[in-house]
Amino acid sequence: MRLKVFLAAILVGFIFFSCSDKDDVSVEPQLIIKFKFDPTQVRLNNLGQPTSVHVDNAAQSPVFNSISAHYFELAPNQYTALGQGSVLYHAPETMAGGDLAIDFSRAKIVGEDEVFLSIPLSQVPQGNYEYVRVSLSYQNYTISVRSSSVDYTGTLESFVGYNTYITTHYIGNNSFPVNSNKLQGYWAFGLNDLPFASSGQAPPGATTVPNPIASTSPIPSGSCVVTGKFQDNLVITNNETSNIYVTLSLSINNSFEWEEVNADGKYEPSIGENVVDMGLRGLVPTFQR
Repeated sequence: MRLKVFLAAILVGFIFFSCSDKDDVSVEPQLIIKFKFDPTQVRLNNLGQPTSVHVDNAAQSPVFNSISAHYFELAPNQYTALGQGSVLYHAPETMAGGDLAIDFSRAKIVGEDEVFLSIPLSQVPQGNYEYVRVSLSYQNYTISVRSSSVDYTGTLESFVGYNTYITTHYIGNNSFPVNSNKLQGYWAFGLNDLPFASSGQAPPGATTVPNPIASTSPIPSGSCVVTGKFQDNLVITNNETSNIYVTLSLSINNSFEWEEVNADGKYEPSIGENVVDMGLRGLVPTFQR
């Protein structure tokens, strides 16, 4: 009798753990969002049209380290007003700086090919989506800087959201105590190998934000809602049985631009070369089932 009870207990335990294991691996299908940074992608202007660097300026394609976004929306067509599509993400905000602002302390920051969002597909409204709108808020990248005929590399943090509340942020060993709101265009820079750091504020409206449907679905001034079109529409049925992976390919093609004083194609802030644009230069969304 004891043997039968013992064997029965083992059988029940085996069934329990087998069911538990099955439950653990049975994950609901997700919409998974990642970023890609492409220095060869077409360089666009605010209207989503190809453009070159201004004749009096120079530019470089930075090496991106990480990025964050404030907002993600799927839009059915070019007439869908901002906010009237399927808004799937809205980052935390705060009033700590006086006005409503993105809370940088709670921003999700990711590198290339890292998962930025994972949303159950059952929570994505059924629809036939032609466009993606993503409000970028933070960029971290490496650039080349020249001073006294010597080239250095440094890290630049660029805050391109509509308004961001920042406490203290860091670049290497350099600290930047802000403790206030910063409008679109605040930046900070630190050399990678030398104890040098600086920060500043780009002029209002200086950040390029490509929107190829600006004539039918404009975005607010001072925001960084970049718009991109799927080659084939993304169709959500809510009957999906596997993940859908969306890659947001961002053009970094000469995205860091400055006014030239010495026309050598080198960024030299020490001689008064001022940054005029740090905006990303286009969005191409793709998906894979």
